[in-house]
Amino acid sequence: MASAAEQLAANLNFSAFAKAEELKKRIWFTLGALLVYRLGTYIPLPGINPEALAQAFNQAQTGIVGLFNMFSGGAVSRMAIFALGIMPYISASIIIQLMTSVVPSLEQLKKEGEQGRKTINQYTRYGTVFLATLQAYGISVGLESGTNIVEDPGMFFRFTTVVTLVGGTVFLMWLGEQITARGIGNGISLIIFAGIVAELPSAIAGTLELGRQGALSTPLILGMIALSVVVIAFIVFVERAQRRLIIQYPKRQVGNRMFQGESSHLPLKLNTAGVIPPIFASSLLLMPATMTSFTAQQGGPDWLVTLNALVGHGQPLYMALYAALIVFFAFFYTAIVFNPADTADNLKKHGGFIPGIRPGERTAQHIDYVLTRISVVGAIYLVIVCLLPEFLILATGVPFYFGGTSLLIVVSVTMDTVSQIQGHLLAHQYEGLVKKAKLRGKRR
Repeated sequence: MASAAEQLAANLNFSAFAKAEELKKRIWFTLGALLVYRLGTYIPLPGINPEALAQAFNQAQTGIVGLFNMFSGGAVSRMAIFALGIMPYISASIIIQLMTSVVPSLEQLKKEGEQGRKTINQYTRYGTVFLATLQAYGISVGLESGTNIVEDPGMFFRFTTVVTLVGGTVFLMWLGEQITARGIGNGISLIIFAGIVAELPSAIAGTLELGRQGALSTPLILGMIALSVVVIAFIVFVERAQRRLIIQYPKRQVGNRMFQGESSHLPLKLNTAGVIPPIFASSLLLMPATMTSFTAQQGGPDWLVTLNALVGHGQPLYMALYAALIVFFAFFYTAIVFNPADTADNLKKHGGFIPGIRPGERTAQHIDYVLTRISVVGAIYLVIVCLLPEFLILATGVPFYFGGTSLLIVVSVTMDTVSQIQGHLLAHQYEGLVKKAKLRGKRR
């Protein structure tokens, strides 16, 4: 079976892709949806003075707003209809998943299968609208506090801003779901991916401009490029790393024949949670920042200015909170996506066992023990990669937002999308071989 799969994978080529009509439709749909998203990042909010906004953003981009602008694909700097991006949806997902582990009624819904998941998803959408409304109102008030940013401040401007920004977030949430269902890859992750990649050219140009002005030395720029290459290779290596538990199946008799027991393995990824922990951590840190940064930069209350300064890039409090949230979500999301007890029960039903470990509860405990140990390594890996840009800011004193978190998201989403494309091609070729075999059988 493995050799057949390897042979099919080796035969994947452009001719196979050309024949996979369903796959091409999915890819074109995904590209079209991402193009719509990019166009939306250039449609400005009504009633905004672009010149005054650009001046205010240049003063505020040294803080956490710069990172949020990168995640939104530059929509914040243009104050576009997609300025909030998809982050309110991610924040609502975090809250609902945390409540699912605490509230018995939600936990029961989770166990009810497809219908329960639909209800939970609906709650997540309601939460998205609520959080987006709070953030949008905070942004509208912050914009009004700026100097000549809003042409006609007042309740009408706040109302139109809230409706527009919330509508943009809800549209992106729907668009992400459509990409997941009808396109290739995870829609939400691809939207974040598209925003980061779109800002990559300007980030590189900004770095080179700083080098031309003398703010960054040439060896430092070359070192940053070399470090990026090393980080990419490290991410690919760790994301593919697995801890394989040997699974043994007993001998079985079919009729008068005795079949030898088979051995397999249970793959446990070193980073089971994937790219979710840094996205969740960034979302939680960005949510209050979007409502405080503009106001703080425009002479807000002293406590607001202090709070904005404490959670700025390179600040110890920001780095400590970011690291703690990444570690928490690494373990939390791993516990959601992988249940050792269910895995042990499935192995027991099919007669499989781990050599030297009693089936059932002991197997579940052993899997949980191994998973916890590798999750520690995975969490440390995520913290190291995601805090690299913060250390660069401390070392050089120059903002560098396209760092570890961005590289992790870009590389992970790329790997996941490519693997899904390969899966579709593999399934297409397999279906073709089955059809050929059936035709040969009929001819005979």
